[in-house]
Amino acid sequence: MTDKTMTVDEIVGRLSSGMTIGIGGWGSRRKPMALVRALLRSEVTDLTVVSYGGPDVGLLAAAGRIRRLVTAFVTLDSIPLEPHYRAARQRGAFALTEIDEAMFMWGLHAAANRLPFLPVRSGIGSDVMRVNPELRTVTSPYEDGEEFVAVPALRMDAALVHLNRADRLGNGQYLGPDPYFDDLFCEAADAAYVSCEQLVETAELTKEAAPQTLLVKRHSVTGVTETPNGAHFTSCAPDYGRDEAFQRLYASTPWAAFAERFLSGSGEHDYQSAVQAWQEEQQ
Repeated sequence: MTDKTMTVDEIVGRLSSGMTIGIGGWGSRRKPMALVRALLRSEVTDLTVVSYGGPDVGLLAAAGRIRRLVTAFVTLDSIPLEPHYRAARQRGAFALTEIDEAMFMWGLHAAANRLPFLPVRSGIGSDVMRVNPELRTVTSPYEDGEEFVAVPALRMDAALVHLNRADRLGNGQYLGPDPYFDDLFCEAADAAYVSCEQLVETAELTKEAAPQTLLVKRHSVTGVTETPNGAHFTSCAPDYGRDEAFQRLYASTPWAAFAERFLSGSGEHDYQSAVQAWQEEQQ
């Protein structure tokens, strides 16, 4: 079996401008923020980003890296609307495809199953169809003759997700209350990269947790990297909660000032050191 461990920079080195990249997690919860920060340190741009959006989208939008965003929402959870995303969108900085949460999920399912689309009831009779005129409907071939929205597959070049634990083979484990859709992101992408709080031996994954927590299977993973505190400032339950104080700072600070203080370093260690320095100032 193949050892799939990589560094964060090795993972980002496999990404290129113009790609369609999926980012797992949900809002401001268990986002692969260390990978997003590494992406910001790179020259990669002109991206189509597929995400149940949070600060991952806000950071990339503010930095001008997004060409098109495909999403159902962009939120910081405890702060309803992501402010840096909003500012970039109001400037017309990128194109937006906004669809219903369920439609988004079934788009991932279609891509994971290598289908061109899946029929769903979501969207019928709503403004989703008006603001997305490219969406098509299909009619059931059976006696019911019901009309459905044909949600296109959300196929991606690469997916980035963050989990609590993983092994070197690419098996990934979540230990919190919600799997979100990280497994679908991995299966819907041509390549998938998993960051985790801790790399452990395979046997350790189920030593104190049920096999059902093994959300991501190695067959769908291209690379894995250990990034302690790698979801900061989003939550990664049960390892840590959302850093609400830092999130408020992020939301209330002009982008250039935030980037200069926290994102101008050459690696993840510089970010973590800058955060620690800020936290000490607050005491």
